[in-house]
Amino acid sequence: MLTIEELIKKLENRGLETYKICDGEIKVTVSKDELLNHLQYLQSIGFEHLANINGVDYIDENEFEVVYHTYSYTHKIHIINKVRIPREKPLISTVVGLWEQAQFYEQEVHEFFGIVFEGNKDLSGLFLENWRDLPPLRKDFDTEAFSEKLYGSKRNGGAK
Repeated sequence: MLTIEELIKKLENRGLETYKICDGEIKVTVSKDELLNHLQYLQSIGFEHLANINGVDYIDENEFEVVYHTYSYTHKIHIINKVRIPREKPLISTVVGLWEQAQFYEQEVHEFFGIVFEGNKDLSGLFLENWRDLPPLRKDFDTEAFSEKLYGSKRNGGAK
């Protein structure tokens, strides 16, 4: 079994920036170009579970962050793998070839942030039927304007 300190040392020896959050959990910053290689390496040392993929919009920095939550049942360690990509060209490689469940996660992140997972053959929508607007979790999506357009008038307060 690998300790968290041993894992941090291994990852830092590979040139990655790491940060211990607490016992059993670390954050790793990875470049877009190194992502697949990094995740394959994690699989090879026992990180068999991809728990989730999230998107984060850093509009002021003109970037998105794609976050991959990986877990090892053997080592009992959770790794939060973070990758920054530009908002103007939000492209990143698919990881469906590594974990099949990534299909659903990538579709969801694409639908809500507009991030394209290159190599993923099905980025169709899951939740937003007939959606034709800016992806709704982007910080430049105006929820008030969207509601006014959809429902007709501005309404203060809750339901009446």
